[in-house]
Amino acid sequence: MKIFALGEGSYSVDASKKFIPFNPEVDNYRERPASLFIHVNPFLIKTASDLIVLDTGLGYKNASDELIIHQHIRNAGFQPEDVTLVLMSHLHYDHSGGLVVERNGKLVPSFPQAQHIIQKGEWEFGMSGKSSSYHKEIFEALYNRVDIHFVEGSGQLQNDIRYELSGGHCPFHQVFWIENGGTKCFFGGDELPEPEQLIRKFIAKYDFDGRKAMQLREEYGKIAADEGWTCLFYHAKSLAIGKVSHQDDHFKIDPA
Repeated sequence: MKIFALGEGSYSVDASKKFIPFNPEVDNYRERPASLFIHVNPFLIKTASDLIVLDTGLGYKNASDELIIHQHIRNAGFQPEDVTLVLMSHLHYDHSGGLVVERNGKLVPSFPQAQHIIQKGEWEFGMSGKSSSYHKEIFEALYNRVDIHFVEGSGQLQNDIRYELSGGHCPFHQVFWIENGGTKCFFGGDELPEPEQLIRKFIAKYDFDGRKAMQLREEYGKIAADEGWTCLFYHAKSLAIGKVSHQDDHFKIDPA
């Protein structure tokens, strides 16, 4: 199994939930008042049988009008049309924007040949239009145009992929455990978004159930350390792929 981080860059997010590219080398934090700053890292995994994308980023394009995630897939030695599975932890815009791409004024699927794995409850909530964290037009552009496999609860997708309804960051958030060719990797979406969240305990206001999300982070870290799982950190600033170990009474994260 080969794992690639498809870094989409850094962004500031203002009160209107608008994502603006932020380059710390040339941009000034003071010019983005009342903003959060995030980093976005979709992932690509090559197993013996599949080419897998885990969450799809914001769907921003490069100077050549190509999706950044498509560019990075090509840089890794593959073609976007070779992707067979798209595993979605949840459908907030910063994770689902890259599900589609604008072509000739219309949104079309970014991975039309792939099966998309989505929690049914998450899809239904995203389609309801009740939260600005979801962009309904993305899901409308996907529906009946790609193979969407709706799952409910937790289960086994195939022999080497397990999904688990976790429900900490949002009610229908899910995480993935992938084991192939002797390598084990864990993708926690926004319930284990960066290595620092294993080092310090806190309850985040942006989580649907902050206490549960905090407890889940602790559980995931312990399993990863005890069983040798490689962790994928979607919002990591620098260390997107890491190995977790115990150090005294806390966790240590090293590059995988």
